[in-house]
Amino acid sequence: MFIRTKVFRNKDGSTRTYLQLVTSERVGDRVRQRVVANLGRLDELQAGSLDRLIEHMIRFSRRQWLLEKARQIEARQARTWGPVLIFRRLWEELGLKATFARLLNGTAIETDFEEAAFAMVLNRLLDPMSKLRVGEWVKTIYRPEWERLELNHFYRALDFLAEHKARLEEALYARVWDLFNLKLDLVLWDTTTTYFEGRAAEGFADYGFSKDKRPDRVQSMIGVLVSRDGFPIAHEVFPGNTAELDTFRHVVEKVKHQFRLGRVILVADRGMVSEKLLSEIEEAGLEYIVGVRMRKLKATREVLSRPGRYRKVASNLWVKEVIHGGVRYIVCFNPEEKEHDCQIREQAVARLREKLAAGEVKQLIGNSAYRRYLKVNGSQVGIDEHVLQEEAMYDGKYVLRTNSSTLRPEEVAEAYKSLWQVERAFRELKSGLDLRPIYHWTEKRIRGHVMVCFLALVLEMALRRKIKDRGEEVRYDDLLLDLCQLKAVDLHVDGSRYLARTELTGRAEVAFRAVGVRPPLHVTEVPRA
Repeated sequence: MFIRTKVFRNKDGSTRTYLQLVTSERVGDRVRQRVVANLGRLDELQAGSLDRLIEHMIRFSRRQWLLEKARQIEARQARTWGPVLIFRRLWEELGLKATFARLLNGTAIETDFEEAAFAMVLNRLLDPMSKLRVGEWVKTIYRPEWERLELNHFYRALDFLAEHKARLEEALYARVWDLFNLKLDLVLWDTTTTYFEGRAAEGFADYGFSKDKRPDRVQSMIGVLVSRDGFPIAHEVFPGNTAELDTFRHVVEKVKHQFRLGRVILVADRGMVSEKLLSEIEEAGLEYIVGVRMRKLKATREVLSRPGRYRKVASNLWVKEVIHGGVRYIVCFNPEEKEHDCQIREQAVARLREKLAAGEVKQLIGNSAYRRYLKVNGSQVGIDEHVLQEEAMYDGKYVLRTNSSTLRPEEVAEAYKSLWQVERAFRELKSGLDLRPIYHWTEKRIRGHVMVCFLALVLEMALRRKIKDRGEEVRYDDLLLDLCQLKAVDLHVDGSRYLARTELTGRAEVAFRAVGVRPPLHVTEVPRA
């Protein structure tokens, strides 16, 4: 079917053009055209009725109607919307908005530090980058409140976070304890290091034992205090050359005075405590569970050789209680680990015998992996069988020390194993939240940067906890990807502005259910400013 023009000539030589709606039909072996309708004179139709006719006809053509509507719609931007809706709800539920308001109340500060801080925290959760680039990144996120933020706001917000760290952590602790019913009778403490690129805060960033294996970089030390549920409670940043014993002494004061916790058991890894520090913990009225460096403890042989039956807690954990010198020890035994330790030692001794037979004595003495198994008598070098027997005593075992008289041996062992919660927190800080390396040059900015990472970790753990409490099975990383697919589309139609959203994909809806937020309407009109 098509439109055809038909021209008629008048007696005076002028012409008239008509429009006809024509269809082609096959009649026999020939194609004939049939006039379906005479639409009228072209000049009269062009005077106005033709446009009205086309508009009416477009309604019955889906393709043309869509093309016509598309010409009327201007889609100016499509920005990420999903994550900001979820984490903003958690931010406010954890009382962070209210805490910022209290801290800023009565001051002359006009900068919106709270929004700048939230922007940096969300950036850590989604796409960690330097503060210089955060100013550009916020433009890809739909949050109208961020349109007024400038680069200097982010830097000043870092200073604000560093200055008010203690009060922010105290408010967070109170709110998190109330929301999630945390078990705070047992808290875990551990430290890690993070290094710097370029210049760093003189007198604060320093060389020290690097857990990042970067002894060529100045560093700072970071400690994280975590509940037995794995929820971050507080953190501290220390100069890079701080001894771990000093960090533990600091957290003892923090637990006792800042958070005013009652009966608390501090759990720490081997090497973080000394006899003097353990006495200080007891004087503070606190309990502890610490790992013992077995080969450096004089009482280890007596503790390990003390007769007594192990109690099976799990297939890979057997425990035995030993009281020695008035101190309570828990010997933990893993049969699987025993086989592994034995195999490693036997392989090392086998290589050692081969090298001794080949006369490679000097190389062996200089190798720490072999040296402890050697017995040197003048020019004679051989394998020390007594040392091998002693080493077998340690296979698959580790020893804990505690002053708790109420915890059962298996509870002590399980509490110590919970230290993986702190290790996980460090993994998130260093990798998922991209803590390292740090590029800030002043101590205040360094502390502010770590505080941003800590707040991001708190928000992540809050979301994980809410999802877990609902019994949902979903990978956190996949959930974030699905949330990022929810976009806010800025539409302009006939002088009016509308906000449309894309569809929820994957498991994004799980996050909305977990935090108790309804997804936005598909289309809403934006009021004129």
